[in-house]
Parts: sequence; C-alpha cells; structure tokens
Amino acid sequence: MSSRAALPASWYEASVTRPPPVPALAGSIEADVCVIGGGIAGCSTALHLAERGFRVVLLEAGRIGSGASGRSGAQLLPGYACGQDKLSAELGAADARRLWDFTLEGLDLLRERIARHAIDCDLVHGQMHCAIKPRQREELLAWQREFEDDYGYASTRIVGRQELSGLLATRRYCAGLLDTNGGHCHPLKYTLGLARAAGAAGVALHEGSPVTAIARGSLVTVQTATGSVRARYAVLCGNVGNIGLERMLARKLIGVMTYIIATEPLGADRATALITNNMAVTDINWVLDYFRRSADHRLLFGGRVSYSGVDPAGTARATRARMLKVYPQLAEAAIEYAWGGEVDITMSRAPHFGRLDPNLYFLQGFSGHGMVLTGMAGRLVAEAIAGQAERFDLYGRLRHRDFPGGQALRRPALVLAMLWYRLRDLL
Repeated sequence: MSSRAALPASWYEASVTRPPPVPALAGSIEADVCVIGGGIAGCSTALHLAERGFRVVLLEAGRIGSGASGRSGAQLLPGYACGQDKLSAELGAADARRLWDFTLEGLDLLRERIARHAIDCDLVHGQMHCAIKPRQREELLAWQREFEDDYGYASTRIVGRQELSGLLATRRYCAGLLDTNGGHCHPLKYTLGLARAAGAAGVALHEGSPVTAIARGSLVTVQTATGSVRARYAVLCGNVGNIGLERMLARKLIGVMTYIIATEPLGADRATALITNNMAVTDINWVLDYFRRSADHRLLFGGRVSYSGVDPAGTARATRARMLKVYPQLAEAAIEYAWGGEVDITMSRAPHFGRLDPNLYFLQGFSGHGMVLTGMAGRLVAEAIAGQAERFDLYGRLRHRDFPGGQALRRPALVLAMLWYRLRDLL
C-alpha cells in the first residue's frame, strides 16, 4: 500500500493517538545511512542500524505508518506468498529452509521488539487458514505435512469440521490449519512503536519529506523539496513508493488494491462468539477473505482485490457482501470504517531485496506477507551494511521477471491473467 497516500479513514487511525508530526527535512545534512520510507521495513532498518552505532536519517513522504504498514490485515504469518516450492526450485532445499527459518526469526523478532520497547499493539497469538471445499482441505493437509516433515515446524495442526464449528460461528469452512505460532496485532500501533524506539535510539525522523531525486555515487545524495541528505548508504523501503524513484524496481513491481471494513462494536459476547479463541483467519482462495476481532470487539474483514489499480465504486458494500457469506448473522451490523490501499507484488510473489549499487539497497515485493518479513528485512539489510551480507544476499539469488506489457499494458495483462485464478476459486 502506497506510503504517499493521505491518512486513510481506517479503524486503525481512529483508534490511535498519533504524536505531533515531526518536522520535514530542511537544509542539507549528512548521515551514515539515509532510510527512505517510514513503514515497518524503514523503521526496523533504521532502528537496527542505530543500535549498531550508525548515524541514521529516515525520510517519510507522509506520516509514519501511513502506507501498508498502518492499514494491513495484520496477520502474523511464517513463510512467503510464493510458497516454499518456488524457493526450493530456485535455491535448493537447504537454502529454501534457511529462508523459511528467517521468517520464524522474524516472528520472534516482532515479539521481542514489542516486549523490549513496551509497544502496546494488541498482540494476539493464533492464526488459521481455512478450506472452503474438500480439495482445499487436501491442500491444508499437504501444507501441514510439508511444515513438519521438511521444516520441522510443529506449531500447526489440522482442525476438522466439528472442532471448527466450536471456533468459528460459520458453516462456510470444512477444515482449518491452526498455527499457534502465528497471530495478529494492531499494525499502526506496532509501526508507531518501532518509530518511537528508533527515535529514542538516535534516528533523525522527518515526515512530510517525499524524495524527489537520488544522486548515486560513492556518497548517495537524497533530495527532497526542502533539503537533502548526503550519506554513505541509502536504503529504499517504500515498497510501491519505490516505483517512482528507480525504473528497474518499477518494472519488477505492481501495486494491487485491497480493502478492509470494520463493523460497529458488537459487544464482547457477540464478538467472542464469532471467533471463540480470538485467532486471525484467512481462507485459501486466490482472491481470499481474511478477518479477525479487534480489541474493542469489532469484526475487521478484508478480501476484495482490484488488479486494475483503480478503487471501484461500492468497495464497502462489496466487502460487506463477502463478510455476510461468512457471517450472515451480521446482516444488521453497521459498517463504521472502510479503507484500502496498494499491496506491492512481484511476478513470482517472492520478496525482492537487493542492491542497485554497492551502497544503495532496496526492500520491496512483500506480496501480502509484510507484517513479519518487513521487520526481518530491516535486520538483514542492517547486517549487510555493517559488513555481514551473507543472509541478505541469499534473497538476491531469487530471479525476478518484469511484468509483461510495458508501462501501458502491464495492468491489463495482469487483470486478464488473474481471471483464471478467480475462476479456479469457483471450481
């Protein structure tokens, strides 16, 4: 979701008290590292670098967390959107296992950051993928076997229809894969907490500072409308926001619109009955639904996707209709908030991390798995800048193709390709 957008009319924004804006960059300054983007990836990168003793400046085009990091579905998941098979085919089984382990480390890192910096972000443990039809139940069984047999991951178990009926007040699903190591949180509170920790560690934060140009060389000069930063290193953490800064990155990435609604407060008893163990839930359709309870007893429900890049009319109504397929008993519940934004995806759905120059790094292509992976990416790029690049460079071995069709036709081509997957959901 683009970090350049105005603050969304989301439940997340309505449920936090933001600190006053920090000043925009003014004048010319110097730093060891300039981080571009104030989401989880940027704040994590800046915090890790500051803890290593680097002088860090972070530039955010809007407000901290105003992009994907502050509006997402906020499910805490191990693994990657592309699946482990894709990683094994490109890197071999051993290195695919290493990448899997990085995401488990990312889950531990998130919990450690929350504890160390006292970030009150409504952290809840437990996440479940659900099957709508028998063939999807077989997919869940295959996932569970792969997790245990190939990766030694014993935190998941299959939940049958009878047990599922005691966890979810819906008849839509026939089975689930429960992961007790996953979970969910308030993503904006978490992002703001990371930014606060980065500031306390010495990072110079500047909001309202969109980057207009980057001059590459032995020193990188990052230009805004009101100032510039000259640094030994720079890191692009804007995800979809990277597109306007570097043409090569733009060809590998596209932003798709996704949407979330929040009901009115339902009351503790009614909300608890919907998801009795308070886990996060997602189905495994290509165009998937995902939902969870909020700390103030709402249902947060996301699901609709627009690959055209246009926010179509009736978004809240269409997302509500999807919610009622799961929970028809909410037909009389008012929808108080509806919001959306861009999720950055790559052709393969694998993350795209690397260097444009030896001193110019980028992080993008989280493809809907950003809550955990963005924080871990910050740790890995900080390691690389500090001279320990082996783990970061593993991602650089993943091949990333351009989206076909060039600038004019890439979206129409993507829309046509996605029709097949939408049809497959119906089979």
